[in-house]
Order: sequence, then structure tokens, then C-alpha cells
Amino acid sequence: MTVHLHRGDLPDGLDLGAVVAVDSETMGLRYRRDPLCVVQLSAGDGDAHLVQLDRDAYDCPNLKRLLTDPQVLKIFHFGRFDIAMFQLWLGVETRPVYCTKIASKLARTYTDRHGLKDVVRELAGVDLSKAQQSSDWGAETLSQAQQDYAAADVLYLHAVRERLDAMLAREGRTGLAAQLFDFLPVRARLDLDGWEDTDIFAHT
Repeated sequence: MTVHLHRGDLPDGLDLGAVVAVDSETMGLRYRRDPLCVVQLSAGDGDAHLVQLDRDAYDCPNLKRLLTDPQVLKIFHFGRFDIAMFQLWLGVETRPVYCTKIASKLARTYTDRHGLKDVVRELAGVDLSKAQQSSDWGAETLSQAQQDYAAADVLYLHAVRERLDAMLAREGRTGLAAQLFDFLPVRARLDLDGWEDTDIFAHT
């Protein structure tokens, strides 16, 4: 594994291919209180690219271009949060997307364990450490442990997606999953607009 740390933006000319795994690190889990700090990406080749964002400007045209590129599929785990953070702090709507958490809930109905650690352990055979999950992502310098943690969150999503796609096809839920992925940026917008704890489809 090689971790490439970039300050402010992805470098010019970097091509991560047609399918890119994406995750983010923030100062917390509240949208407007907790700023976006780091975005990590992987082409599924064993390398990870971490963008430590400039929180004074969020001027990252290369990253924004990739997130909105209609020819690049972005794989997330619980993309609802990351996509909302990108809408809020970067001002972009991320499409097209694939969420391994949604796919897991549709395909792995034999379990209620759909966190990244559980999904990666079962489908990729890797035991992720979550020790740095709550560390200070707004620090001026990211520790090697933080960099390795952030990288691990995207390194295995391609393999997980491949396994989940096979399971979705087996269960006849591929089309349903695709419709849910397409709706995900809208769900993220609802979260930002105040409906994060409301089921707008419920009768009451």
C-alpha cells in the first residue's frame, strides 16, 4: 500500500480511472458545525490518495471535477454522509454513486451488521482497525496512523462492491439498488435541509 498525501487538491493530471472509491474525514458528525477536513480516494490498485483540504477556501477544482464527473462512478460506504458534506462544504453534487452500505443491506439480509468493518471483514477478508476514527482530522499535520486509517477506508471498496454486485444479482435486487444509489444525493440534500431524522415517506 502506498499513501499519497496532497494538500489542498488532487494533483493536475491524476487519472484514477472510471471507478473510484471515496471517503471523507470531518471534525464530527454534525453537518454545519463540523467541517470537512480530508477526502481519500483509491482507484482500487492498492494506493490511496488523501487530500488534506484548505478549510479557509475549499478551493479544490480537480477534486470537485472528479466528484461531479458523469463518467466516473464513485464508491462510498454510507455515502449519504459524505455526499452531504461535499454538497455543503465543496458546493458539488456527487454523481454517479454506489454505496456499499445500501448494497449490503439489500444483499446481506442474513445479518444486521452493515458497518464498514464488518462488511470488509466478511467480503474482503480484511480486519480494519478503527482506532483513529475519532482523532483530530483538523490537525495541521496528519500522523502516519491517521493516514493509514483513512487509506484503509477506501482500499477495499472495489473488492467489496464486486462481491456485493454478485449477491445483488443473485437476489434479484440489482435494479432496486441502482435506483437507491441514484436517489442518494437527494437524500443527502434532505439531510442538509433539516429532514435528517424524518422519514418523509412515513404515513404519520
